Amino acid sequence: MTRIADRLPESMVWVAFSGRADLPWLRLLRPGFRHCFAAVEDNTGWTVIDPLSRRLVVQRLAVDVGFDLPTFWRRAGFRVLGPFVPLAPSAGVLPPLAPFNCVTACLRLLGLNWPLVLTPFGLYRRLSRHHATAEIGKKS
Repeated sequence: MTRIADRLPESMVWVAFSGRADLPWLRLLRPGFRHCFAAVEDNTGWTVIDPLSRRLVVQRLAVDVGFDLPTFWRRAGFRVLGPFVPLAPSAGVLPPLAPFNCVTACLRLLGLNWPLVLTPFGLYRRLSRHHATAEIGKKS
């Protein structure tokens, strides 16, 4: 189990899931879970991290500090999980040899090393087991 001291309390991560498929091969993935992206909320606002197929978009949103981005995303039709407190980096742990994709980006933002989580739906299932921010580091 992860100790509270191993957490980074100054930021919270929200993960959103989309069913949109811009590339033909993404249509092989489960409907509603063809892409995932994240937002980091800190005491000064929101930063969105969206790993697209050909580039990584990192954007600071020009919204008020109190803006409710997860509710905005839900109204837009996305499934949203969070908030999660990212784990501190583990010393001596090698990164997985998986290709970089949207799931890998979200896992790294959360500080997680779940090698068998490869698709957005797999990430959704695994994260949805962790209801409270204090549970993200527990094994399941």
